[in-house]
Amino acid sequence: MDVADLDYRVRTLSGCIPPDVVSRLIELGHVAEVEFQAGRGEWFCAREWARLLAERGRRAEALEVFAPYLATGWWRAFETVAGLLEEWGRAQEAIALARPAAEAGDRVALRFYARLLARHGRGDEAFVMLRPYVEDFFLAAALVDVAGITGRDEEAAALLAARIEAGRGDDPSCPRRVEPFNAVGLLAEIRERQGRVDEAVALLRTREETSVDNRDQLADLLARHDRIAELRAYAVADPHWHAAQRLAELLEERGDVEGAIAVYRRPGGPEFCRCHGTVLLAELLARNGRAEEATEAMRALADSPGGAEDWIVHTLCALYADQGRPEDGLAYLDTLKARSGGEGWEFFGMRLSLMAACGLSEEAVEQACAHPESDAWWAVRSVAGLLAGAGRIEEAVALLERHPEADSGLLARHLIELGRVKDAVAVLQRRPEPSEDETFWAGTADTAATAGTLVDEPPF
Repeated sequence: MDVADLDYRVRTLSGCIPPDVVSRLIELGHVAEVEFQAGRGEWFCAREWARLLAERGRRAEALEVFAPYLATGWWRAFETVAGLLEEWGRAQEAIALARPAAEAGDRVALRFYARLLARHGRGDEAFVMLRPYVEDFFLAAALVDVAGITGRDEEAAALLAARIEAGRGDDPSCPRRVEPFNAVGLLAEIRERQGRVDEAVALLRTREETSVDNRDQLADLLARHDRIAELRAYAVADPHWHAAQRLAELLEERGDVEGAIAVYRRPGGPEFCRCHGTVLLAELLARNGRAEEATEAMRALADSPGGAEDWIVHTLCALYADQGRPEDGLAYLDTLKARSGGEGWEFFGMRLSLMAACGLSEEAVEQACAHPESDAWWAVRSVAGLLAGAGRIEEAVALLERHPEADSGLLARHLIELGRVKDAVAVLQRRPEPSEDETFWAGTADTAATAGTLVDEPPF
C-alpha cells in the first residue's frame, strides 16, 4: 500500500469507493464486498467494516482491519484508530498511538494530540506543547481550546495580544500583517468565554478581514448575546451581507418573519450583495409558506438588467418546480431564449429538468440528444439522469458506459442498483492521471508536515 497514492485517492475521492457508495453497498447487503475491498486498500470500506465489527463486539478484529494502513505511517489512519480507542475508554492507548507523529512535528497530529491530552487530564502538558506555535493559525486555535479546558485563558490571551501588537507595528504608513491572521478572533473568543463580552466586541471591530467562510464572528457574537440594536447597525454597515444574514436568521428564529424579510429588502449595497440578498429572501419566503412571493422576488431579479445569470435563473426555476409549476419555468426559459436569440446548455439543462417534471421525459431525452452539445460530458450526464429518473436505468448505464468520462460515480451507482457490484467497483477504481495542478496541490492536512500548510478545516 503506497501512502501517497492512498492519500491522493482518499483526499480527491478519485480511484476509490467513496463513503456514500460504501453505505449503499451495506444497505443493499453487499457487506462481503466491503470486507473484501477493506483488505485491498479501500480506506472508506476499511473504516465502515471496522465500525460494523466493533458494533458486533469484535473490537480486536476491528483494529486489525487498520493494521495495513497504520503500517504506511499515514496520519489519517492513526487519527481514526486513536479516536476509536478513546471512544472505547482506552485513552492511554490512544495517546501512545498519536504521540510519535505529534512529536515528529506533524501539525495536524500535534493539534489532535494536544486536544486529546487536554481531554484526559493532561491539559497543562498540551498547553506547553502548543505555546511555541502561537504564530500558526491552525495550532493557535487548538491552543485556545486547550486554554479553556485547563483554565489558562489569561496566558493564551497574553500570547495572542503580543502577536497582535507585533503585527500592527509603530508606523501606520507601513502596515504589517498580524500572524496568526485569526489572532484577534481567538482573543475575542477567550474574552467572551470569560464573560468580557464588551471587550470581545471591541476587539472584533478592529479586524481588517471581517468574514471567514461566509460567517462573521462579530455578527454571531452579537446574536448570541441578544445585542439586536448593535447587530442591526452592523448589518447596515457590513459590505458582505453576512451580518444582515445573521440578523435575518435570528429574527426568523424568534418568529419575526416580517422583520427578517425587511432585512433582505433594504435598498443599497453592491450588486452581488443585492443578488445574494434576494436569493436569501426568496428562500426565507418559501420556507414560510409564501412561495408565490418568493418567485415574484426572483422573477424581478432575473428580469433586472444583468440579472438573468444562470444561478439566479436556476433558483427561479427550482422555485417553480417546487411549487408544482414547472410549466411556468419553461415559459420563462422561452422568454429568455427569445430575448437572447439562443439557449446555451446552462439554461437548456434547466429546461430538461422542467420538462421531466411536466411528464415530458421522452421529449426531453430527444431534445437533449439533438442538442449541439449532446456529446459533451455534461450533456451525457443530464440525459443519463433523465433516463434513470424515468426508471430506464439500463439505458442510462449503457449511455454512461459509452461515455465513461461523463460521470463514473453516477455510472457506478446505477450499476450497483442493477446488482453489478464488481463492475461498479471496477469503474470507481479507475484512477485518472493527476494534472499538474493536482500534483502541485498534493499536500493535505494529513501530510502537512512535509507538504505545506493545507488543512482540512476552514478557512480554506
